[in-house]
Amino acid sequence: MAAARARLDYIDWMRGLACLTLFQTHAYDSWLAPEARATAFFRTSQLIGTLPAPLFLFLAGVSFALVVDRLESKGLAGADIARRTARRGFEVFLFGLLFRLQEFVLGYPWAPWTDLLRVDILNTIGLSLVLVSLVPRLCRGWARQTLMASAVALAIALLTPPLWTTAKPDFLPWWLATYLNGGHTDFVPKPWLFPLFPWAGFTFAGGAAGLALLRAVRASRETAGVLLLSGAGLALAALALGLDSLPLPLFAVYDFWHTSPNFFLVRVGVLLVILLACYAWCALKPGWLASPLILLGRHSLLIYWVHIPFVYGRFSILPKRFCSIEEASLGLAAIIAATVLLALLRTRTQARTAALWSALRRP
Repeated sequence: MAAARARLDYIDWMRGLACLTLFQTHAYDSWLAPEARATAFFRTSQLIGTLPAPLFLFLAGVSFALVVDRLESKGLAGADIARRTARRGFEVFLFGLLFRLQEFVLGYPWAPWTDLLRVDILNTIGLSLVLVSLVPRLCRGWARQTLMASAVALAIALLTPPLWTTAKPDFLPWWLATYLNGGHTDFVPKPWLFPLFPWAGFTFAGGAAGLALLRAVRASRETAGVLLLSGAGLALAALALGLDSLPLPLFAVYDFWHTSPNFFLVRVGVLLVILLACYAWCALKPGWLASPLILLGRHSLLIYWVHIPFVYGRFSILPKRFCSIEEASLGLAAIIAATVLLALLRTRTQARTAALWSALRRP
C-alpha cells in the first residue's frame, strides 16, 4: 500500500506542476500591460506555457495505465476495462462541453456562438481517453499494450501534417473537422489549439510510459524503470532533432513548431525527463513543499474549471492587459493560494462524505 501511495504521489505532484505552469501562463497573458508583454520575462512565461497541455494529456495516459493495471489485477476482461476507461473519458468530455457553456454564458453578449463548439483541452483529454481505451480491448499483456499505444502515438504524429495542410477533412462539417485539425473555415478564422491530431498522441505516449513504469514497479525496480524511461526520452529527443536536420522532405508542407512529428517526439522526450525530475523530487520527501502540488494534482479538473473565470473571465481579480509584472505576480500568488485552499477543502469534504456514506451502509 505504501508503494502504491508513493507512485500516485509523484504522478499527482507532476500534475500539480502542470497546474502551476498553467496558472502563470494564463495570469501573465491576461493581466500584463502591453509594455510588460514586450519583455523577456513575458516571453519566458509563454515558453513555459507550452508545457501544461502536453503534461495534462500525457498524465491522462499515465492515469489510464494505472486504472488498467488495477482492473486487470482484479481479473476484469479487456472489454470491461475498456468500457470503464471509456466512460471516464466521456465524463471528462461532457465536463468540457459544460465548461464551454459556462464560458459562453459568462462572456455573453460578447462571446461568439461558435465558442460553444470550441475544441478545448478538456474535450481533447476526454476523447483521447475514449480512444486509448481501445488498447486493453484489442490486446492483453503489458508488452503488447505498450507497443500498441506507442505505435498509435507515432501514427497520430505522422498523420498530423497532411491533416492540417494537404489532406484537410473539408468534407466534414466545420465543427467536426475542428476535432481533427483545429479548423480552417470562415467560422474559425484562427485555428483552435487542441485538435486530436497531434494532441491525442500525448495520451497514447503517456499510456505507453505508464504501462512500462508499472511493469518496473511490479518487478520492484521502480527507480530503474523511471531512469530507463527518462533515458529513452533523451534518446528520442536527440533522434528527432537529428532527423529534423536531414534533408528528407516527407511532407509537402512542413511546420516544425505546429505539426512536425519530430517536434512531437522532442516534447515526449521532455515529458519523460520531467517525470524523472518529479520522481526524484518526491523521493527526497521535501515535506510540506510537496503537499500543495499533490493537492492541486489530485483536483486538477476542479482547479482548471474554477481558475479560468478569475483570470480570463468576467470575474478577473485584476484588470486585464493593464498590470505590471509585480502586480500580476501578486495576483498569481493569490490564485495559487486560493486554489490550494480549494483543493484542501475538497479533499476534506470527500473524506467526510466517504465516512458518512460508509456509516450509513453499515448494518
